Amino acid sequence: MPFDYQPVLKGKLLELRPLRPEDFDDLFAVAADPLIWEQHPAYDRYQPEVFRIFFREALESGGALVAVDTSDGRIIGSSRFHGYNEGRSEVEIGWTFLARSHWGGRYNGEMKQLMLQHAFQFVDHVVFLVGLSNRRSQRAVEKIGGVRVGSRPDANGRESVVYRITAAAFRRRGPR
Repeated sequence: MPFDYQPVLKGKLLELRPLRPEDFDDLFAVAADPLIWEQHPAYDRYQPEVFRIFFREALESGGALVAVDTSDGRIIGSSRFHGYNEGRSEVEIGWTFLARSHWGGRYNGEMKQLMLQHAFQFVDHVVFLVGLSNRRSQRAVEKIGGVRVGSRPDANGRESVVYRITAAAFRRRGPR
């Protein structure tokens, strides 16, 4: 069965749904905070012209999801599935960002839990590529069970740390 890149996933704190062109203003309102990007390789993504490119690429990827806070219906961030490889039974989760008001683990934890549950219906491995100096995101991936397995260039050619979570480890760890 082919990988479903854009499901609707519902949790207690948030709903993930496919990114739409009309989401630009609400998502940019979140992304316009420079502190979100301070450790990210694309540290200038808070600038409108830079974010516009990111948003266009997200739409074109066919795997982008927006995160909607279920308490008030506001868009609070996004993430995406990328690079499904049937032969390796692997998909990447990445390009994740959340409003600082939703930092601290609960929302990111639920977002990744929902995405991992979905992914493991199709694959045995999920990978995360994180910028070498992005310690905040590295800790967040470690917190959800990611194991550092090396490094490789990301989709933009920047060297990144690779984390992996296997379906077996995810099942052993159980819901969080």
